[in-house]
Amino acid sequence: MSKKADENENEDKKAKKGKKGKGKVDASAGPSVAAHPRASRQVRKAKGWGGLAGFAIAAYLSHKAGVPTVDLGLRAIIAGIVGYLLAWACAVTIWRHLVLAELRVLADREPAHNPDFIPARATADHPAPAAEAAAAPSAAPSAS
Repeated sequence: MSKKADENENEDKKAKKGKKGKGKVDASAGPSVAAHPRASRQVRKAKGWGGLAGFAIAAYLSHKAGVPTVDLGLRAIIAGIVGYLLAWACAVTIWRHLVLAELRVLADREPAHNPDFIPARATADHPAPAAEAAAAPSAAPSAS
């Protein structure tokens, strides 16, 4: 095969994959931390501070213990990764609860929906208004 054919195949594969990672979040899937306006920013901040705190604490404690510099750096990097992941898990868990709580508050503030407005949702207890209007004249007793 020629180089042009290989390049075209690679471009086709890349086009099929699409872009992954950062981008627009699909809000139609339901409530999520990534789609929340404040949550994603706060989770990013928590991850950053968690990583920095883990790194700094491990480096300080290793330095005070007299650990060689190479081991100190390795321990600090590992502790930074652990702090990053721990902060991420805690922040996402907290924001999941906050997002659901905000949705509950929003649902409580809105007036209850009347199922009579949507005929498909009408039940036997609450027939649709159109069905009541159509059934009322034929069900009325005749005065003859």
